[in-house]
Amino acid sequence: MAAATASFAFSSATNRHRTSSSLLHPNPNPKHLSLTSSSSYSFHPITFLRSQLSHHHSIKSSTTPKITATISVGDKLPEATLSYFDSDGELQTTTISELTKSKKTILFAVPGAFTPTCSQKHLPGFVEKSGDLKAKGVSTIACISVNDAFVMKAWKADRKIGDEVLLLSDGNGDFTKAIGCELDLSDNAIGLGVRSRRYAMLLEDGVVKVLNLEEGGAFTSSGAQDMLDAL
Repeated sequence: MAAATASFAFSSATNRHRTSSSLLHPNPNPKHLSLTSSSSYSFHPITFLRSQLSHHHSIKSSTTPKITATISVGDKLPEATLSYFDSDGELQTTTISELTKSKKTILFAVPGAFTPTCSQKHLPGFVEKSGDLKAKGVSTIACISVNDAFVMKAWKADRKIGDEVLLLSDGNGDFTKAIGCELDLSDNAIGLGVRSRRYAMLLEDGVVKVLNLEEGGAFTSSGAQDMLDAL
C-alpha cells in the first residue's frame, strides 16, 4: 500500500511539472528537447533563451534605418524666427516667410559651426558657388545651425564671409524640430547635444522643390554643386 501511495505521488508531481512547463513554454522548439522516453522530455531553458535572443538580434541587425523628416518635397515650410548679426554688429531676426516669399531660396543646414566638415567643405562650397547659384535665379542662400547667434557671428568672421551666404541661428532648434530634422548627438564625447541633420533644400515661394537630406552628419548630396545640378 505504501509503495502504491508513493508511486501515485510521484506520478502526480510529474504531471504537475509537465503542466507547468507547458504553460511557460506552450510550443517549445523540438531542437531544445532531450527525449528520454516516448512520453517525456527534459527542457533546456538556457539553450532555448539563447536561441531566441540570437533570433531577435538577427532581425534587428538586418533592419536598415530609413532617412526621414517631417518635411518633404511639395510641402510649404512652417513659419519660424531665426536670428543673426548684421554687418553693423546689430542683432536682427528674420522669418522663414521673409526669406522665401515670392522667390527662389536655398537653405542648407549644418550640425555645428566650427566643426570640420561644415567649416572646410559644406559652407565654403556655397560661398564659392554663390554667384553661379544666383545667376540661376536664387535670391537668398542661407545656412542654418542650432547654435546661438554669437557663435554664428564668430564663425562668419573666422571664415571671412561677406554677403554671399546668410548665417542664421536656430538657437533653440525650434525650426529644426518643426521640420523633423533634429539630430541627437548627446552621446558624443564633444557634448554637441541635439543639433540639425545636414541637408540642403531648394524653395520656391516657401515650397520645397528639392530636399537632399543626409544621414546624420554625412556629406554626400547636400553640397552647392548638388543644388546647381538641380536648378
